[in-house]
This record gives sequence, C-alpha cells and structure tokens, in this order.
Amino acid sequence: MISRGKAHLVSTRITVRGCATSAFWGPYCNQTVDMIGCSQPSIDNNSRNLLDLKAERRNSLYTREHNRRINILSRPNGLVEQEVASNATTLVRMENSISCSISNDSICIRQGDMKFYFLDVVNLALQFKITATNFGALGPSLICYLRHNAFPQRDLHDYSGDISHDPLVVKLPNIGRWYIAIETVNKTQTNVTASTPVLDTTCFSLKWQLTGCLNGKTGTNCSWEAYGLHRVPKRSPSVPFESYYVPTDGTASLEDSHFYLEQFLSNSSHEQFAWTYFFLDVPQGSAGALIHVQLKSDKDLNYELYSKYGGLPSNDTWDYYASRTSSSNGSVFFSLQNSTDSDMDLSIFYAKEGTWCFGVKHPSDTANSQTYMSISLQGCHRNCNQKGVCHSSVDESGLTFYSFCTCDRDHGGFDCSDELVSPNGHIWQSVFLIASNGAAILPAFWALRQKAFAEWILYTSSGISSALYHSCDVGTWCILSFRVLQFLDFWLSFMAVVGTFIYMATIDEVSKRAMHTAVFILTALLAATGATRSANIGIVIAIGSVGLLMGWLLEFSTARRFICWPSRINLNMPQSWPSLRTLFQITLEMVNKRFRWIFLLLGFMTLSFAAISWKLESNNNYWIWHSIWHITIYTSSFFFLCSMRVSTRNSSPESNYELTRQDSMPRSEPRET
Repeated sequence: MISRGKAHLVSTRITVRGCATSAFWGPYCNQTVDMIGCSQPSIDNNSRNLLDLKAERRNSLYTREHNRRINILSRPNGLVEQEVASNATTLVRMENSISCSISNDSICIRQGDMKFYFLDVVNLALQFKITATNFGALGPSLICYLRHNAFPQRDLHDYSGDISHDPLVVKLPNIGRWYIAIETVNKTQTNVTASTPVLDTTCFSLKWQLTGCLNGKTGTNCSWEAYGLHRVPKRSPSVPFESYYVPTDGTASLEDSHFYLEQFLSNSSHEQFAWTYFFLDVPQGSAGALIHVQLKSDKDLNYELYSKYGGLPSNDTWDYYASRTSSSNGSVFFSLQNSTDSDMDLSIFYAKEGTWCFGVKHPSDTANSQTYMSISLQGCHRNCNQKGVCHSSVDESGLTFYSFCTCDRDHGGFDCSDELVSPNGHIWQSVFLIASNGAAILPAFWALRQKAFAEWILYTSSGISSALYHSCDVGTWCILSFRVLQFLDFWLSFMAVVGTFIYMATIDEVSKRAMHTAVFILTALLAATGATRSANIGIVIAIGSVGLLMGWLLEFSTARRFICWPSRINLNMPQSWPSLRTLFQITLEMVNKRFRWIFLLLGFMTLSFAAISWKLESNNNYWIWHSIWHITIYTSSFFFLCSMRVSTRNSSPESNYELTRQDSMPRSEPRET
C-alpha cells in the first residue's frame, strides 16, 4: 500500500559527559567518591559484593529454623553478626560471612560540604540502614541523602533524613549501586540550600548495615519462601535469547516449561494471605525481549502477581501488578490479555537486564487447587499471534538483541494482532487493485488503431507493470522485487501522462524524440527519488503541459515561418487591438480545427477526478480510491486522444509549404497552357 503521509527528517545527537573513574565526580571531576568495600574471607572468593548470595548457596545454608535473620554491620574493626528472633543452635558457615569497611575510622566534614560514598547491593535484601555514632549532641545536624544509580542532591534524591539521632532505614532496597551523600547543617539555619560554608569541621563515625534472610527465606520476618529460577534456553529458538525459567531445587523438570505452583507456596497459619517470591536474571544483551508469565488453575484463580525490577515487591512497592479483577495496565510496557477466572496471562515488554522478582500473594489455604505457572523470555509477543514471522536484529552498539514481527498482508500491529482486512475483503481489494488497470486497454487500443506504436507500447506496459506491482503489494505474486515493480509502475505511469500531452502536439518526429528523451530522464528521477509524493501528479501534469505548449509553438512557427513585427513598439493600444484580436481568432480557429471540444472537456473532467482520488487515499480506503485512480487516469488519456481530429493530424504542414514554394514563380514569365 502506498503511504503518502508527511515525512520528517529527525537527527538526534546524544552527548554523555562523565569522569574517567568512579572515584571522582562533579563538573570538574574534582570531588571524590569513596567506595564502601565489601569482601569475604579467602575460603570463598566467588562473591563480589554485599549480599551476593545466589539461589544455590541459599539452599545450602545450615540453619535449623526458618525465622533466622542476619545483620551485617560494617565497621572499621571487622564484621559483627547479630541474631534476631532465632532459636538456632547451628552457626552459619563462615564462607557465607561478608565483611565491609570504609577507608577511615572517623569521617570529618566541613560545614556546607558534602561527602559521597557508594555501595553495591547485588542481591535481594530486606533493609538498608545508616547510623551515625560518636556525634556530639549539641553539634550541627547530619543530613544523609540516598539515591539509586545516580548521585543524590539536596533537591533530588530517593531518601533523606537527619541521622544525628535516628538511623536512616530503606525498606526492600533495589539491587544496584546506591550513592550516599553526607553533609552537616547548622541546626539554627532555616534555609539549607542558602547555607554559607564556615570553617567549622565535624567528625563522626558511620555504621552501614544491610539485612537479609538465609536459607531461601525472605519477607519482613523471614517467613516467606524465595526461590531462584534457572534459565533454560529453548531448542531451535527463533531469536537468540528465547528461554524459559524453572526452579533450581530439583522438584521441577528442566524439560517442562512450566511447574506446579502449590508445591512452592509459603505456609502461614496466623495470617490470611502469604507471599511466595521467585527471582530470575535477564541476561545481558536481551533487553529487547519480553517476560511472559502465565498462571492457569483448575479452579477460580485467587492469586495476585506483583513484579519488581531489582527488589522485592510488596503491597506498597511494585512495578507491575495483575490479578483476576484488575491490573496495572496503564503502562505501555505491560500487557494483560485473555485472562479469565482461572487463567492469567501477562507480558512485560523490553525487560531490563538484571534481576527481576515476582511475588505471588495467595491465600493461606491452597490445598484444594492445582495451578501451574510458566515464566519465559520471548522475542515477540505471542509469537506474532501466528499471523507473522518473528525476526531478531542487533542494535547499533552490537551488544543488544531486539525482536520484531513481520506480519502478513491481512494483519498489523507490533504483534500482528490487528486485523487490517478480512480474508474476503482481501480478495475483493486484490481484484479491484489489479483488474482496474484494465482501463489501460482504452488508450492502448486507440493508439494501435492510429498506428502510434510507441504510445501503444507505453500504455500497454504501464497497465501491465501497475497490475504486477499491486499483485505483489497485496501479497498475491511478485515476479520481481517490490522496489523494482514500484519504480516501473510509477515511472511508466508518469510517462503515459506526459506522452499523451506530447502526442497531442503534432510536431515532427525529430522534435518529438528530443522531448521524449528529456521526459524519460525527468520522470525517472521523480520515480526513483520519491515516487509516492503527492506533489508528483502536479509536476507530471506541468511537464506534460509544457511539452504540449512547446509542441504547439514549434508547429505554429513552422506553419507561419515568419511574423513581421513593427520595428518600433506602438504604444497606442487602440490601434494594436485589431492585430491582437486577429491573432487570437486565428489561434482559436486552429485549435477548433484540431480538437473536438466534447472529448477535450471529458478528458479534463476525468483528469480532475484522478487528482481528487489521489488526494483522498488513506490507509482505510486506499484500495477503492486507488482503483478509481487507475480507471480515471487511463480514461482521461483515452478522451484526450479521441479529442484530436485525425484528418488534421495526418495533413503535413511541410507539404503545404513545399507547394507554396513551387507556386511562387515570377509573374512576368509566360505560363504554359
């Protein structure tokens, strides 16, 4: 289908400026950023940072009770492990202990300045706490700002608080890099942003505490089950990153793309609802994929599904939410389709690379139902709904794959779910667009009867090429590539219009060949550089009109040979009117002898209808208006050709001139009788 919508050329330039290393920042890269370093004893060097406890390791921890919680305090003098609400007697193995430290025991900040730190949280945690110690009660306030994956500012941050007396606690922090800014502010100041730096320096100590659960548990009291999902690549995937996820504890088969949910749900006897968490990793390079989650039960589905990137979802904090009755469908990156009372089907488009967590909120008693859950990483939504083919490509950097659907001729949309035309409508549209080119028979038959073989070939080729082009466009049959057929269709159509005008100018063959050569070049450029532009129809008609006018001028100058004009311009207009009126009358008589006015009028009317149908074409009515365009443009050529008086065209003006030259003999010579 030809789309003649407005085209806009957009150029984008993105400039990213930063410091050479993460240890400095600021407009001039002169402000230091200290890393809160975390390390483990040499017995286990697999972990990189704080709370780097993978799913396999969590299942191997030795504890007797599930309500055990570990707090890790970062102090310069080493690791401190605290046990909260636990009756366990078996200690945690030391290979799972993590120690953190900062460069100096005491931190000194001048009033008005800021000190920056960053801490990498690489696994799900319950809370993150910052506490200030060795800080004078009568001193200035100590303000702490936190921001995830970005530097905090006084007026732009995620969390902030005065840690002079109470610690700053972040519940369920996201995985990633947390930047921390510390500054001292005089308690008597009311405007923090307008504070003037003073030379007073305050020293204090900080405690960094991150809390997490062990033994595959999570939640506020470490009472909910948490499972890591293992990614299994699909066999013969259509895109490189297609895969599905199953639990890693061995109860689910790696051959099955789904698992039964009830065997993994948390038990709770004192609460009405319980939570079960599943977390998975989206690999690097697959940010152009989508996460597809499906829940299907044999009874009414009483589950609610929460998802969050880089952290634990809850009732208050989540990225996407879905249940049997409602969902967070306000985002363009989330889709909940074909859900019933016993089935829930959702997709998260363009999932970020990293850790995703899915929380299932369910009733405490789920013994009487059987539900299976499937989580997969797919390239195209619903595999293009079986109405297209899923393809993959690589972005400009070459580091990320993305996928897209190539739909069939009857469907559209990003997942081929929009029906553009019904099967019966497709048949009718194909018939109209292809068969309407049969109107080219009218001017071709007229040219053949008049033995104008060049014009006959032009009209016939134009009709055949247009039919082949639209046959390929509607998906019926492509004899050549689409671009070649489109070029031939438009180029020969332009030539048919201009050739009709040139044919109407009865000039000698030498001048006609010169005009045709120039028109060949101009129309080929139009068809190659912008065939579908609406302005082309006006340009082509203008070229044909200029060719017709030039032909008439050549013919008129050949017939008259020479017109005597006075050597001086007569400014007396009343005296010049008779000569102009005579010239106009002669021209009108010549045009009247050359053309039949009724056919000329019909030709201009059908040409106007062709221009209107070209302008009215849109995505919805393209097939009908473009079919009318085919009929009217060829019919207008037929009427213009019929408007010419054949007898006048066959008479040669040059023969009359020869006759005149032979008769012009001296009158004094005697004539033979």
